[in-house]
Amino acid sequence: MGNIVAIVGRPNVGKSTFFNRLIQKRQAIVDSVSGVTRDRHYGKTDWNGKEFSVIDTGGYIIGSDDIFEGEIRKQVDLAIEEANAILFLVDAQQGVTDMDMTVAKHLRKSDKPVFLVANKVDNGQIMQEAVELYVLGMGDYFCISSINGSGTGELLDKLTAKLPDAEVEEDSELPRFAIVGRPNVGKSSFVNALVGKQRNIVTDIAGTTRDSLDTHYTKFGHDFILVDTAGVRKKKKVSEDLEFYSVMRSIRSIEYSDVCLLLIDATLGFESQDQSIFHLADKNRKGIVILVNKWDLVDKDTHTTKTYEEAIREKIAPFTDVPILFISALTKQRLLKALEIAIKVSEYRKVRISTSKLNDVMLPFIEQNPPPATKGKYIRIKFCTQLPTKTPTFAFFANLPQYIKEPYKRYIENKLRESFNFNGVPIQIFFRKK
Repeated sequence: MGNIVAIVGRPNVGKSTFFNRLIQKRQAIVDSVSGVTRDRHYGKTDWNGKEFSVIDTGGYIIGSDDIFEGEIRKQVDLAIEEANAILFLVDAQQGVTDMDMTVAKHLRKSDKPVFLVANKVDNGQIMQEAVELYVLGMGDYFCISSINGSGTGELLDKLTAKLPDAEVEEDSELPRFAIVGRPNVGKSSFVNALVGKQRNIVTDIAGTTRDSLDTHYTKFGHDFILVDTAGVRKKKKVSEDLEFYSVMRSIRSIEYSDVCLLLIDATLGFESQDQSIFHLADKNRKGIVILVNKWDLVDKDTHTTKTYEEAIREKIAPFTDVPILFISALTKQRLLKALEIAIKVSEYRKVRISTSKLNDVMLPFIEQNPPPATKGKYIRIKFCTQLPTKTPTFAFFANLPQYIKEPYKRYIENKLRESFNFNGVPIQIFFRKK
């Protein structure tokens, strides 16, 4: 199960540069989809074999230096609540400011490991002056320069040593479904409508995380675990526009699940925040089902669902092979259908295709439409296989894999999806040297 590390600090201390340095080597591999700006504030990385998610909280503050301390305070509190460890960045060249003091005051209340990081330490002079950071009352600090990377190794050694070891995934064969979405889209009503008040049918398993209540669901012949992280915590008054809030909450649920049921509010449409959560699930390679809730409140004519669905697919492109269902938690319309689809998606996610069958199906498509020649060189793909990973991943072996471009990769993905059912499941394709 994933660890979350949050980078906090006042504006302009170099949080984003530091964030980019932490995740860059992975970003190149993980991220073939560009154009989702919000992704640049969330990424996965690993160090010494420990994988963790990194969140740059600065990316979620709207506005710039004239930010109210209140906004930053809210972010710090939320980071303390949700993260396993916190990196508190200060600008060593500017020295300690009042706002740093405020952030430090909040962090001192935390029982989480906090690492004080002096950024922009580019020479010995600054390093000597950094001793004034002891006034923050956070103990020892790490001197780094996120521009050239000096000092980050030592910091990451200490950080990863403090992160809890990943819990061993229970061997439960049961699929785990997370209900995710922005605040107020009806996640709790959805869970209540499913589970009902008959708690005797439902057995609560002690939460795997301190704030996720796992419910073993065995009604109507279904058998799965509902990862409910939405309704457990009493909502402190968090200003609802805080995108950071819903992203933070979602990361937790998404990492603990196999399939995400992304609820959106039919009366509001598919907004940028829904898109962020969709991409988090996609990036974590989870199954996805989009549920348009409160459909009972929408004026419908004959084309409504079709138009509505097309609008969503346009926004989630290029990964559009995702089931979209129109439901109402209030009138319980299509709730069971939603579960049936989620169970199917969790099965598609486990599909294994034999190498011989994969080659029989895919090689003819490649022959009909080979990768375009580059610099006068012909690219030949002779063989493909599914890799033994938890989620569908395929390797295609070619003489010049480096010349195969994104559009061709998309063509291969489309043919895979046409030939085998991966509805709702992100798939990865690698081109390797034969």
